[in-house]
Amino acid sequence: MSDLHRKLYTRHEIAYLDNPFIIEGPVAAKHIQELRMHAGLKAFRRPEEQKEALADIASLPEGRIVLAREADVIVGYVTFHYPDEMETWSSASMADLIELGAIEVAKEYRGIGLGKHMLHIAFSNNQLENRIVFTTEYYWHWDLEGSGLNVWDYRKMMESLMKAVDMVWYATDDPEICSHPANCLMVRVGKEVPLSSLEQFDRVRFRRRFMY
Repeated sequence: MSDLHRKLYTRHEIAYLDNPFIIEGPVAAKHIQELRMHAGLKAFRRPEEQKEALADIASLPEGRIVLAREADVIVGYVTFHYPDEMETWSSASMADLIELGAIEVAKEYRGIGLGKHMLHIAFSNNQLENRIVFTTEYYWHWDLEGSGLNVWDYRKMMESLMKAVDMVWYATDDPEICSHPANCLMVRVGKEVPLSSLEQFDRVRFRRRFMY
């Protein structure tokens, strides 16, 4: 494993109403296959299909999955991987740019801090200090109906969650993000990221100004 792809497994146990939860990661694909997906994890695809997608990401050199589980049932997860080659963010082919692609917690387990616990595990042990980690927040991915929140309150909730691991709002002229004022780009620049990479990322964030 190259120093670029640091994967240091960490496991914490927390309790809520006397129910123990395991927060762990980055986990191997084999471990994911041994677990079951909660039926409520269906924001992106059917639970079993999502389980396969998680295992596929975990198998990538740069991919990492952090899980929250109750016994052998996955009730939440966070994914990290290189941006899709069809996306703006992959245009510079940056080896040290990683996307926080998805974070999902089954509805009945929300509000107990599992999301923050998973993020803290993901960024623990200086694993991502040599990376620029970004996430694109699009309102059409948010569970507005299930949460009972309006788009602005949901945006505040997501910002608060990401700020727990020092991710901050960054400006961009990316058309998808600019298509709605609630959408946003949040970024964490690791302490070991060279200035050259940050400058390269700035060129990706503001591609349109170089078109004329």
